[in-house]
Amino acid sequence: SCVHGYWLLATLLRVAPDLPEAGEIRRLFDERITAANVGVEVAYLAEPMRGGFERPYGWGWMLMLAAELRRHQHDAAHWFSALSPLTDAFAARFVDFLPRATYPVRVGTHFNTAFALRLALEYAGEVGDETLRGACRAKSAAWYGGDSDCQAWEPGGDDFLSSALMEAECMRVALPDREFGVWLERFLPRIAAGQPATLFTPATVSDRSDGKIAHLDGLNLSRAWCWRSIAGALPSDDPRRPVMLAAAEDHLRASLPHVAGDYMGEHWLATFAMLALL
Repeated sequence: SCVHGYWLLATLLRVAPDLPEAGEIRRLFDERITAANVGVEVAYLAEPMRGGFERPYGWGWMLMLAAELRRHQHDAAHWFSALSPLTDAFAARFVDFLPRATYPVRVGTHFNTAFALRLALEYAGEVGDETLRGACRAKSAAWYGGDSDCQAWEPGGDDFLSSALMEAECMRVALPDREFGVWLERFLPRIAAGQPATLFTPATVSDRSDGKIAHLDGLNLSRAWCWRSIAGALPSDDPRRPVMLAAAEDHLRASLPHVAGDYMGEHWLATFAMLALL
């Protein structure tokens, strides 16, 4: 949550540079993203028994933060540079780990591998890391390339990611457009009919003071993000597009008003709201 909170702030600096809090955000980054602080983090990773630390969720978000700082170019060059030793360490961990990871993890929580691959692919594309991009594409194809007729057994009681849509969003980035279109038709063949219905129905959040149940607001927001992104990859006259975009709006309406109000959600939900709205 800390790392993707910094991603949120960095993204706000880019999309809303006149934000009243912009100066405060820059001061925070100057104070925290320093060579000395990053050195401590890198040293921690080098200690014994740290190979699985924050794998894969934290790995993906560290790379996503670096990708966002890279987009700022001159405005954030010193932050991107200071963070680079830690970024490079996590990129190397992906490259080392992926060939050894025989099976994907399809849960709707932090261990979801499609989500981590999606974030890592964005970083690899932004910085031109072809080694990382090749490893992520190869593993995406191996894990998900043969999937078809997804039944979408979700939501679970503490999901904040859609296992089905996160896989589709990962493949959207991993595959060329034409190949993705063929894969999507096989993976979710009844989108135009609004099936599987669970993917088009916002999750019910019965108690936003319960940290696990509050995850379901994140599920709604992450589904909105995925539906919008996937729709954007299809031709403008594709009959599935309006169905996808309507589903995105339904999910946004269900949870966007609840990003703030209780600590159990507000310390992290804004990140997923930003993904859904970008």
